[in-house]
Amino acid sequence: MWLACLQWDDEGSGLEGDSDGDVAVHALIDALLAAAGLGDIGSLFGVGANVHGAGMHGADMLRETIDYLHAHGAVVQSASITVVGNRPKIGSRRAEAVAALSRLVGCPVSLTATTTDRMGFTGRGEGLAALATALVNID
Repeated sequence: MWLACLQWDDEGSGLEGDSDGDVAVHALIDALLAAAGLGDIGSLFGVGANVHGAGMHGADMLRETIDYLHAHGAVVQSASITVVGNRPKIGSRRAEAVAALSRLVGCPVSLTATTTDRMGFTGRGEGLAALATALVNID
């Protein structure tokens, strides 16, 4: 499983998706593009098995997104991601994930986690969700 640019070996096969399924990175990319008024992850990478983003690693997608933002005069100032789910326990690797994300984005990226108290698909352990916000300056 890939989450927040880290591989979590103890979490099984990971999440399904056209890419590596890193929901934290995908939410961050959506927030970055939306804050810059440049669409969303689907408009940049496509949707489906035969598109540009198919099979891509989340870190590579994030690098490409940052390059795309810079090419359009956008500079990320800060970002925040919240992962919703029971596992993995983010706290054990939070500092490592924050360092990886911040290095890739080029500014502080915070990472938090929460549960839904056993409600819904995340509460039943059937998957994860992530929400992100970003502050982007446009030249």
